[in-house]
Amino acid sequence: MEQFRAARQRAAVVREVAHPMLVLGSTQPSDLVAPDAMRERSVEVVRRRGGGGAVYLEPGGQLWVDAWIPRDDVLWSHDVSVAAEWVGQWWIEALAGVGVDVGVGVADGLSVHTGRSVPGALGDLVCFAGRGPGEVFVDGRKVVGLSQWRSREGALFSSCAYLHWDPAALLDLLSLDGEARSELAGELRDVAVGVGGLTPSMPELAGLRQRLVHAFPGIGVSGAS
Repeated sequence: MEQFRAARQRAAVVREVAHPMLVLGSTQPSDLVAPDAMRERSVEVVRRRGGGGAVYLEPGGQLWVDAWIPRDDVLWSHDVSVAAEWVGQWWIEALAGVGVDVGVGVADGLSVHTGRSVPGALGDLVCFAGRGPGEVFVDGRKVVGLSQWRSREGALFSSCAYLHWDPAALLDLLSLDGEARSELAGELRDVAVGVGGLTPSMPELAGLRQRLVHAFPGIGVSGAS
């Protein structure tokens, strides 16, 4: 994140995940993680500066993009609840570009959550179970998760969409007993949907990545591991 603070122009970086990672929110306790499961699956634990619940990442399983907006940019907003709305619209434009029907063809269509965060019962545990400003939903299920980190220089928006949503992959890494894990898996099954489930002809993530790059409202798009 520090790499962006000196940037005077908006920029986006597509992040490539080289190995499995469990990303904890800034306030989540370290003892939430099951160390034996982490070692067995060779998963690294990292912590982001933004709040919210945990996210599981693995090579080829999701598209993760960081976007930086400096404070003097026209996209900057002092209102945290409004600041990320453009990110959701950016994703919807990219999804439309790869053939997803963003209107009535996808039931009620893709929409961007506006207003304050609504963690709900499980959002503080699992990121994709809550609702945050700028996140993209279809039929109440999250498609794109988002967190933001703000400094005096600007705001960094980290957004992520899964190819396929599988809550079990995340829950297996948390320190839970078997019964609790099973119950949570059932509760979380329908809180999100991967982009691969939006249309039968969904292209690979590489195609969506390219559309995001082309649709980004500015310059300075790159890739990073």
